[in-house]
Amino acid sequence: MKFVVLALLATVATAAPQYAAPAPAASRYGDSSEEVPITRHDFILGDYGGYKLDVKTGNGIVVSQSGSPDGPEGAVVKTGEYSYTAPDGTPVVVKFVADENGFQPQSDLLPVAPAFPHPIPQFVLDQIAFAAEEDARKKSAPSRSYGAP
Repeated sequence: MKFVVLALLATVATAAPQYAAPAPAASRYGDSSEEVPITRHDFILGDYGGYKLDVKTGNGIVVSQSGSPDGPEGAVVKTGEYSYTAPDGTPVVVKFVADENGFQPQSDLLPVAPAFPHPIPQFVLDQIAFAAEEDARKKSAPSRSYGAP
């Protein structure tokens, strides 16, 4: 009896459908498996942790950056730029600085917040100032919830 149950279990296990990993989705920018040659790669390690990197690829991507541990507590500060051609043919150039204030890119193609549509009325500014004063008074006033019995 045990043999029959074991044989039945083995039959069910082998008859179960086998699943394969799904194929990767095609990129809208072309075949991602295309090999692009690196036509230039210069990396210079400087004294005291500084470096300079220049890379150029066969499809027009150019990266140039340098860094040094000039930030607070020896953090590396990086400056540089990268460029490429967007799928629609637009040339993209991004200059950047990465330091204690984070990554700060600059490019004509980056979105810019619109200007505020109108000046803030004075009564609104007065109300904001009043609320700030009120908050400051609440924080500096002694608490009445705890005291001597």
